[in-house]
Amino acid sequence: MTTAVETINNLDTSALEGKYLTFILNREEYGLEILKVREIIGLMDITPVPQTPAFMKGIINLRGKVIPVVDQRLKFGMPAAEYTKETCIIVVNIDNRLMGIIVDTVSEVLDIAAKDIEPAPSLGNKIKTDFILGMGKIKGKVKILLDIDKVLTLEELAMLNN
Repeated sequence: MTTAVETINNLDTSALEGKYLTFILNREEYGLEILKVREIIGLMDITPVPQTPAFMKGIINLRGKVIPVVDQRLKFGMPAAEYTKETCIIVVNIDNRLMGIIVDTVSEVLDIAAKDIEPAPSLGNKIKTDFILGMGKIKGKVKILLDIDKVLTLEELAMLNN
């Protein structure tokens, strides 16, 4: 019988191979599957929505579509930061819904080979890491590859649509 740790360590990373849009939050690099990215836009006026969590910055009107916007730093429990001219919104498709995530800056699009992706490390039972696809190793640096569909929980997504 295989344990959960053995299953994780034997994860087939070939399915994760592909292009990733990389971005920075609090000096850490992350990557999103490029197929989930709709577009990258500069900061624009965000209308706050009452009674939402602090990470939910509000909504924007993007060419006639109302899109919820999340500050990814706050969602990940990082300290808030002053928005700069490099701060931008990555518009992603989550479960057939458009959503904006605010990041410090977008880096580049990388083609990451399966051999350069390792499974997310086990951090114990109490720490939720199911939103991490894997760890991309590029030029001596590690980039955390996110499963954007799992960054927000189903409850949070439902709340944004009410």
